[in-house]
Amino acid sequence: MKLYPSAAEALAEVVRDGQVIAVGGFGLSGNPTDLIEALRDTGVKDLTIVSNNMGVDGKGLGILLEAGQVRKVVASYVGENKLFAQQFLAGELDVEFAPQGTLAERMRAGGAGIAGFYTRTGVGTPVAEGKPTMDFDGVEHVLERGIVADVALVKAHRADIAGNLRYRFTARNFNPLAAMCGRVTVAEAEVVDNAPLDPDTIETPGVFVQRLVTSAPRVKDIEQRTVRSA
Repeated sequence: MKLYPSAAEALAEVVRDGQVIAVGGFGLSGNPTDLIEALRDTGVKDLTIVSNNMGVDGKGLGILLEAGQVRKVVASYVGENKLFAQQFLAGELDVEFAPQGTLAERMRAGGAGIAGFYTRTGVGTPVAEGKPTMDFDGVEHVLERGIVADVALVKAHRADIAGNLRYRFTARNFNPLAAMCGRVTVAEAEVVDNAPLDPDTIETPGVFVQRLVTSAPRVKDIEQRTVRSA
């Protein structure tokens, strides 16, 4: 694992046209924003993005759609992004929808070296079309393949110089799974400690992380701000 001075340098010589890129985050929470912006700035194209969602218009992974860099999306929720809908309906974007739990397990399985698994989720729906099925105890299951990404981009709250990661609140969603499934995982962390993290607090072991960068300070975006009345 190596600490890089910037997100752009962390992605240098790693990303190329046509790659599968797994990205952590849930909505805009836990997005590796510095790395997403650096990925946009590389100009690489024909990407397959694997993520829970594609951000919103102009934020998160939405900026890659605006730049025309995405060919295919594997996601479970895309309802916050108008540009995504436009590109999908115009036939400009190939979309593979996956139930949220199935997507999470596909990423975890890929990182654990599991080629595929059977699940009841999606049986009898368009999600299962064209996929092998098998009967287990009288119940039909569909085969889902594990996901192994060429590159994974993740956001952590704290890291140490060995690449061990900890997440904060909702950011501990798809980030650990994305970190597992990348052949090369690049992490950005708000705080990078010289001292090792307490082993009991580590949520992604450094063995999964190849490159690390310190996040630039910024205001964290959210999709919708709601305030409870007094």
